[in-house]
Amino acid sequence: MENGSIEREIHIDARPDVVYEVVSKPEHLREWWPDEAELEPVPGATGVITFGDRNSPDANVVPVTVIDADPPRRFSFRWVYDQAEAATPANSLLVVFELIPSGAGTLLRFTETGFREKGWEAAVLEEQYREHVTGWDHFLPRLVTYVARLVSTP
Repeated sequence: MENGSIEREIHIDARPDVVYEVVSKPEHLREWWPDEAELEPVPGATGVITFGDRNSPDANVVPVTVIDADPPRRFSFRWVYDQAEAATPANSLLVVFELIPSGAGTLLRFTETGFREKGWEAAVLEEQYREHVTGWDHFLPRLVTYVARLVSTP
């Protein structure tokens, strides 16, 4: 098993500018992905996303660094790194949302890379990769559903 990258292509029935807002702005992110999101969608900005109740010791608070913000074409960030360090290609995962106009909608090309570069031992690498595949396979359809609700609301 390669465990090197996760790649998905999804058609979304909304213009790229709408989809861009949904993948880059905290108020939209928390509607389909984390429970909380605190970040500015500008290159170099750092923030956090939180899964679970932030006041609970079980909350998973994950640092995020925005790498690329090119509306309405591309948004990317690094995550899964030690909060005490700056995100680099050697210590974090890179998530890229590439938005391509497709008819009246958008083709979303999603990739997450950097699993092997983290230097995890094989069992940890395989577990992390599997968890991320499961996670994105759960959350990306929620993104599609959320955008559909958003564009159908007058």
